[in-house]
Amino acid sequence: MKSGLFGFLFAMWVLIIVGGGIVVTLLGPISISGFDELDLFITSMIKAIVALVLVVVWILILLKIKNWIFKKELKL
Repeated sequence: MKSGLFGFLFAMWVLIIVGGGIVVTLLGPISISGFDELDLFITSMIKAIVALVLVVVWILILLKIKNWIFKKELKL
């Protein structure tokens, strides 16, 4: 049981680090121009939406990993 739990925690931390790297390297440099005063607002909205989608995807991946690990542990 401990190996499954540690595997899940390891996967969780890997996803957190990879997600942070994706956000910093891909979302950081994004900038929108051509909307005058709304440039910063539109850029922030795009970054927020992409970050929220990334969080949802990461949660779904963690749910799949959790189910796989605990089904393997319980041998269902």
